[in-house]
Order: sequence, then structure tokens, then C-alpha cells
Amino acid sequence: MKYFLGVDAGGTKTHALIADETGKAVGFSESGPGSWEVVGYEGLTRSLSEATSQAMEMARIDRSQISGSGLGLAGYDWPSQRQAHLDALQPLKLKSPLGIVNDALLGILAGSQEGWGVSVVSGTGCNCRGWSRDHLQEGRVVGGGSPWSGEAAGGFDILARAVRAVVFEWVKRGPATALTTAFLQHTGAMNLDDLVEGIYLGRYGLDPSLILMVFEIARQGDPQALEVVRWAGDELGMMAVSVISQLNFQEDIFDVVLIGSIFDGHPLMTESMGTTIHRIAPGARLIRLTVPPVVGGVILGMQQAGLDVQPSRQALIETTGKLLSAIKL
Repeated sequence: MKYFLGVDAGGTKTHALIADETGKAVGFSESGPGSWEVVGYEGLTRSLSEATSQAMEMARIDRSQISGSGLGLAGYDWPSQRQAHLDALQPLKLKSPLGIVNDALLGILAGSQEGWGVSVVSGTGCNCRGWSRDHLQEGRVVGGGSPWSGEAAGGFDILARAVRAVVFEWVKRGPATALTTAFLQHTGAMNLDDLVEGIYLGRYGLDPSLILMVFEIARQGDPQALEVVRWAGDELGMMAVSVISQLNFQEDIFDVVLIGSIFDGHPLMTESMGTTIHRIAPGARLIRLTVPPVVGGVILGMQQAGLDVQPSRQALIETTGKLLSAIKL
């Protein structure tokens, strides 16, 4: 029996998944952050070693039985970084064919049955990547560059936009918004003057829970909160448009895979994003990723070994879900 390893190494955690050639998931593990930007290359090696060793232990196999590996690595953004990442993988002693990609590409393999198209990520930050049908061309944005590169629609960018709406109320540049009341309640500020001054001087922090609050205020119908959500969707849509244009997908029928918890915040964001994309690519199909991206790593590993993944793809998705449910991830 042949086995395949997939890894999704992100800024907060690393997942490793092992499946056999029939698509049956037989081993899984989670370790700490794997992005070199967060933990350095030594930390990347450490997280990968821990996750892969534990996954192989669950699968009851050793490294010699791995026939192909696919790794999606957060922070692997430029060709000049390839050798440093390969060096960090050396201690894993993976002798089989191996592929490494930016972690955003795993979502395309995991979410699109055809294995090509575009992925859009919106979590703490944001990203967008695309792959041609033959995987010979890759489209991309800078990758988390944020406002300076026009990539500002992750969770904290949405929060910053909501704070701007509150500030606009304070300076009479914009209308009153229920966001102000919510921020006052959350921070305990005495009034709007105190809130703006406190944010400016750092007395009041903006923690991640406020991102969910913005979506809640939008669900209550506040026009300014809804405008923040609409803005975020349009920004993400424009990122996708740039990748679609790079790959000349405008006339194609293809999947745009949506990855990240922010897409669960409010349906208006996906609607706004779709409107923006469909202006230039009416055949784009927006689909929400419903399986862990590490599934895409296993598929990439299978491809590295020359295995036709289609016969086992659905089994891989189903058995991964069962395995994760059994270990209550």
C-alpha cells in the first residue's frame, strides 16, 4: 500500500494528514505555527517534524512508506525563498517526491474538484492565488501586503474600517453608526471623545472579538456596518479579479474557493465579492471550502507521485472528515 503526506503550515498552527492510495485518511496531527515569518526556519522545522511524526505514528507507518508529499507553507511567497524552505525540510528525511507551494494554493486542490482556479483567503489577514488548468502558471497578489499593496480585507482590516466609521462620526465626516455604541460598550469608554482619544493613545485595544461584533452590527441592519462588509467583499473581489486577469480566466468556467472564517461573518461580503468578480468573469463559481486545506496537501503529494487523484478524491474528503470527528478536532 502506498501512503501520501499532506501538510498545511500556517501562522497559528500546522496540520499533517496521511492517506493511502485509495484515499483513506489514516493519520492526522496538529502542531504549532509553521510560518517562518512567525517562528523562523528552525521553528518551521520543529513544527513540521512534530506534526508529521505524530501523524505517521497514528497511521502506523514510517517515512520509508511515504510515496509522495505535498506541503502548503505560509510565508513561502517568492521563488527566492524556495531553497531556504527546502533546507528547513531536510531534517524530515522525506525521500519521496515532494512539492511545496504557498498555503493558499492548497485550498484550490481541496475545494475545486477540477484542481485549478482561484483561492481567496480572508482570516486574520488575506491572500489570493490562482493556478492554471495544467498548473504551469500561477497568479497571485503580493500576499498579505495589506494597505500598501491594495490587499486589505482580512479580519483586522475589516476592524480598522469599522473604527474609521466611528471616527468619521466623531469628526462629522460621516453619519452616526451603531458601531459607536458597540465600541463604547466593549471598551468601557465614557463617551465618543474618550473612545477616539483612547484608541489613538493606546488605552483601548482592538482585540479580535471586535471583528465578530462588526458582523453582528451589520446583521442588525446598521448602514455603516453593512458598508464595511460590502467594502470587504469588493476588496477581496478585486484581488480575485487581478489573479483572474493574470491567468486569462475571464471566459472560462472555474471555481473561486473561499477560505477562512471571515466568510462566515455576513452573506453580503460574498455577494459583494461575487458581483465584483462576475463583471469580468461571469463563469466564476464561488464555493466555500468545507474541508481542511491539508486535504489539498495530500492531493498535491499524490500528484507528485504521478497518481491520478480523481478516483480517490471523494474518499479522501469523506474519510478525513470521519477521522477528524473521531479525534474531535
